[in-house]
Amino acid sequence: MTAVTRFVLDHKRLVVGFWIVVTIAAFAAIQPSSNALSQEFSVPGREGFETNKELSELYGNGGNVAPIVPVVKLPKGKTVDSPGVTRQLDAALAKVAAALPKASTASYASTRDRAFVSDDGRTTFALVYIPAKGGVDPGQVEARLAQSALAGVSVGGSAVQVTGLDALRASAGESEGGTGVLLGTLLAALGALLVLLFVFRSFMAIVPVMMAFVAIPTTFLLIWPLASVTDVSVIVQYLVALIGLGIAIDYALLVVVRWREERQQSSVTNETAVRNAMRHAGSAVAFSGTTVAISLLALVAVPVPFLRSIGIAGLLIALVSVAVAVTLLPVLLATIGPRLDWPRNHRDARPSRAWSAWARLIVRHRWAAAATSTAVLAALVVAASSIQLGNPRADSLAQAGSAHAGLQKLQDSGIGTGPLSPFDALVRSGDPEAVAKTLAGIEGVRGTTAPPDWRRGETSLVTVIPTEDGNSPAGRATLDRIHATELPAGVTIGGQAAHTADFLDAVYGNFPLLIALISILTFLLLARAFRSLILPLKAVLLNLLSVAAAWGLIVLVFQKGFGSEAIWGIEATQAINVELPIVIFAFLFGISMDYQVFIISRMREAYDRTGSTETAVVEGIGRTGRLVTSAALILGLAFVAFSTTPGTEAKIFATALGGGILIDATIIRGILAPAAVAILGRWNWWLPERAARMLRVGASRAQPDAASVPAPQTA
Repeated sequence: MTAVTRFVLDHKRLVVGFWIVVTIAAFAAIQPSSNALSQEFSVPGREGFETNKELSELYGNGGNVAPIVPVVKLPKGKTVDSPGVTRQLDAALAKVAAALPKASTASYASTRDRAFVSDDGRTTFALVYIPAKGGVDPGQVEARLAQSALAGVSVGGSAVQVTGLDALRASAGESEGGTGVLLGTLLAALGALLVLLFVFRSFMAIVPVMMAFVAIPTTFLLIWPLASVTDVSVIVQYLVALIGLGIAIDYALLVVVRWREERQQSSVTNETAVRNAMRHAGSAVAFSGTTVAISLLALVAVPVPFLRSIGIAGLLIALVSVAVAVTLLPVLLATIGPRLDWPRNHRDARPSRAWSAWARLIVRHRWAAAATSTAVLAALVVAASSIQLGNPRADSLAQAGSAHAGLQKLQDSGIGTGPLSPFDALVRSGDPEAVAKTLAGIEGVRGTTAPPDWRRGETSLVTVIPTEDGNSPAGRATLDRIHATELPAGVTIGGQAAHTADFLDAVYGNFPLLIALISILTFLLLARAFRSLILPLKAVLLNLLSVAAAWGLIVLVFQKGFGSEAIWGIEATQAINVELPIVIFAFLFGISMDYQVFIISRMREAYDRTGSTETAVVEGIGRTGRLVTSAALILGLAFVAFSTTPGTEAKIFATALGGGILIDATIIRGILAPAAVAILGRWNWWLPERAARMLRVGASRAQPDAASVPAPQTA
């Protein structure tokens, strides 16, 4: 880091000129890079994905998209067999066909199949398959078009409501409003600026935000060529904006705080203060960014392009944030930094009085602190063990509106949620009626239909309507029974729910192995950084505990509904989206490791100087407590902003990362981590000579710790 700092300070104009050119090009690249992003969420080589791909090519619709589901409940005394009802139903669906000319429709009116009718004959539904366009809100536009086409239309005297997974999500978006990603990011930046003003109490507060607004567009500039040669998911634009805002500000915050601390020492020039800050804080930033990048290798290694691209984008924003922090930031501090640091205060020159007192309290009551914090975290881990993966329960997606009313009619009539995510059997040859009859006899299947007009050449399509939403645990059990059934050669199962099941198998089949790999790589990196074998082991274990606690938080809040209805009006979802746990792991494991590096780096400095673990704990927390809390608050605000976007899934993701970061910064870093260091004493610094040679660092020598905790320090 010393050599890098020397170079950038010796070539200030070159560094500034480079970043000006890059930033201008980066802002110009934002739109074209966004246009190059892939809308498809594929699981290559899996039966569901390959079947859906073939269905889309043959029929032009269906496959990996949930159907739109018009529903009507007839008045008492009328059934679907009453005179004129089927004719009116046919006319209503003709309006949908006119609004969605590329869609395929099946209903009782077109098939006379009782699978579309409730047992009492009063409630009936239709399946409207649309082309699968992918993206973050597939089918929502089409659902709104279908609702508009059926506005004011009645069948047998009753209004027709349009429901379905996408219709429910669209309804939630309309009722919640939401900020949108751009506005949400700007609100998060404003919140971060307010936190930074509180931390710095000077114009220096603008500097970390400036670093973020260089790093984020630069990441898009790097994503653009990648998106031109491989699939990069459209979801990365949201993650780059929000994750980038958080970590770029955090890295700059760490460097600036250390620069102010160094600058307030006597007989130190500004440039020397910059060099000293980069030698300590700059190295910590480099290790932190590398750790984040390594944790995101978990996603790069997953055989799912959607997740792989998220990993690549996250890795890039971490590395770009580091590059900005170690090149552009020191030049800015060395030139205009002193003028921006006005009005100047001296809080950074000494450890925080409040945080030092807190650390001494933890050291004195280390066992009680460790036991209490562990109990809280253990409760969250136990909750995480009951996680159910699948789509959130349909009635948690929207709590009002036409789509919710249609869903209620399906449930009240006894039909259930199965029509929201049916399975599609592609019959490449043979009798589709025989296949439909076989599938209809499987436990968990409400009915099947094989409309005569759903045939292309020698192929035909059989739709299997389960009793429960195909994305639910019960629906996946039905899918397993379908796969276990002996069907004619050439029959494969697709549909949106089958695609989700493929995703689940592909991602989580080797998930424990991925966690182990990332943990080992992180351990080796931190062992070199901390010159210890115990500290990095503790850091990795606490990070895994932090991720598990975040999983437990979303299980309690959303899956079980403790708080989701009071805060967002969302009923218990009964399940967590299949992609969220691994994405939460990748980002939270890396981001929370930042705080480990920030804190333990200062502890390591203090221990090297004093030989006392207790002094190291008090000084490390005293120096970094305010910094870590501010950094966590900034990231938390970013995810609070993200939680205002419409949709249950966005709120689950934002709660997991925002809540997980706050849990990590308070319970783990503020209580459990310092208590554990105090308990382990001199063994924290243990590094045998053989391990030191392998890591190419100097061996640490365990020293008898000082007997007393240092006297209180003033702020």
